[in-house]
Amino acid sequence: MPKYIIERDIPGAGQLSADDLKGISQKSCSVLTDMGPQIQWQQSYVTGDKVYCVYIAPNEQAIKDHAQQGGFPANRVSEVAAIIDPTTAE
Repeated sequence: MPKYIIERDIPGAGQLSADDLKGISQKSCSVLTDMGPQIQWQQSYVTGDKVYCVYIAPNEQAIKDHAQQGGFPANRVSEVAAIIDPTTAE
């Protein structure tokens, strides 16, 4: 199943409290539960004004549906073409 990186513009994201992040995570998980097992959230990276999320989903529309239902921005959705890491150099 395809893997996606979602770029979310969230001004001040890096200043969100642990409780804020927990609430956002809970909302995301609730929507994912309602959508079923075909879409999975792997992890997210919080930066100054953006959150980058890694999802496995059947298609880009599922990602957009999740964002809409959760009230989250999905400013850019990119399908992962390949994954590399230091072992790729070996």
